[in-house]
Amino acid sequence: MKILTFDIGGTFIKYGIIDDGFNLLETHKVPTEAKRGGQQLIEKIIRIVEDYSFVDRIAISTAGQVDSENGIVVNAPGYIPYYTGMMVKALIEKRTGKPTFVENDVNAAAMGEAKFGAAKEYNDFICLTYGTGIGGAIFLNGELYKGFGSSAGEMGHTVTHAGGRQCNCGGEGCYECYASANALISAVNRVADEPLNAYTIFEKENIEKPEIRFEIDKWIDEIIIGLMNIIYTFNPPLIVLGGGIMNEDYIIELIDRKIYNLLMPNYRNVKIVRSKLGNDAALLGVAYQVATLEK
Repeated sequence: MKILTFDIGGTFIKYGIIDDGFNLLETHKVPTEAKRGGQQLIEKIIRIVEDYSFVDRIAISTAGQVDSENGIVVNAPGYIPYYTGMMVKALIEKRTGKPTFVENDVNAAAMGEAKFGAAKEYNDFICLTYGTGIGGAIFLNGELYKGFGSSAGEMGHTVTHAGGRQCNCGGEGCYECYASANALISAVNRVADEPLNAYTIFEKENIEKPEIRFEIDKWIDEIIIGLMNIIYTFNPPLIVLGGGIMNEDYIIELIDRKIYNLLMPNYRNVKIVRSKLGNDAALLGVAYQVATLEK
């Protein structure tokens, strides 16, 4: 069986082919063009599927809250207009004739890490991704915990600063307003001499500037605040941190150095690691889910 698997993010749509052994045979990416809205996004997916007529199933990981049983985006992020309510599964199956499964991107990444990555030895863990916003997934007793309405795990919208910054969810003071990769970029660019992105921020000539290092360290403190809330709520044995920015050793090392001194002693056994699969986690996780569906 060949699966065409997608990961729809705010900036890029990543996609690839996965075989029966869950080997990722090839990967590609195209711009999401999120501002053009949900309908054009689905049309772009369909055009790609048409180029891979030999595949047996379609697996889609997407930003937003997803009713995976019915393949519907029940609540989309603000940066993809007209995506809320999109019946992704039905639209793609009607146009392509291929069985399709749709999952929230962080749930898909958690499944990937559980089956093939950093959480293979764990039945319980929390997965977080730091990017445009912050996504979360809860893995309990060997399964994804989705809660009522399939929307559990929205940890980016837990409130860490009451009455704080306006969030695109309509609330104020959400975790992702302070600890997402976008939050870091905004903070650093207020003090930098030239525009920096999530990667150039950590280049030696930039991170060694005191004003930039100060903003990075303050941002990592915000990450730690959210992690402590999650640890005190779930007391998990493992937390997996994803998102491209988490490839920076400095972030993981500083979290590791600080957080255990802040936690109460009986919560310090939690292991905090970066994603083992990186950008492939969601592609592999959602492919595993569609592969295990009843035919």
